[in-house]
Amino acid sequence: MSNKTILLVEDNADDEALALRALRKNHILNEVVVARDGAEALDYLFATGSYSDRDASMLPEVVLLDLNLPKINGLDVLKRIRASDNTKFLPVVVLTSSKEERDLVASYDNGANSYIRKPVDFVEFSEAVQHLGLYWLVLNQLSPKVGAR
Repeated sequence: MSNKTILLVEDNADDEALALRALRKNHILNEVVVARDGAEALDYLFATGSYSDRDASMLPEVVLLDLNLPKINGLDVLKRIRASDNTKFLPVVVLTSSKEERDLVASYDNGANSYIRKPVDFVEFSEAVQHLGLYWLVLNQLSPKVGAR
């Protein structure tokens, strides 16, 4: 599984560390690029700003997207992903602590592929990450249109 990149969009350092630890614990050795706000996530995906030297056609296999982000919130990031022909088929998993039904509905309305509430307990979180990795990195077949121009 190590050749498929994961984009983790997470502003909380504790949640970032927890996610990275859970990935390693479950032997998910993929490169993980961490964006700590919505603007950085968009710069990475569209090869702008500090990522302007990156090949924009080389997209991550999956985006793990928090909703409550600084600069540009997760729903706006999701809208921008879905608005671009290059990224509109990119798998996006909303991974959030929000228990608000409106966030769940808005995420799916804006094209999220999955919505997962972050478990507070590390063991539960680790199990959730294991299932995420298995499904999105091994079982899921990407659309051939992902990254196609």
